[in-house]
Amino acid sequence: MRLDKYLKVSRIIKRRTVANEACDQGRVIVNGKVARASYDVKVGDVLELRFGEKLTKMEVLNVVEHVGKDGASELYRVIQ
Repeated sequence: MRLDKYLKVSRIIKRRTVANEACDQGRVIVNGKVARASYDVKVGDVLELRFGEKLTKMEVLNVVEHVGKDGASELYRVIQ
């Protein structure tokens, strides 16, 4: 699944266009490298998102196309 879509489905970022813009601006790092929105997310990837001064680090636990609001938090685990 594309990175921008994963960020939206997992509800880490509210809209896919915002997720796409964050990737374009270099605010999303996957496994230590700046990632494009088209990056193919896999289980075990470590995502780092930077919004202003806040840095959030999370590990991908599952990748699914559709998930309900209650199950969205089970797709990733916050590391830091």
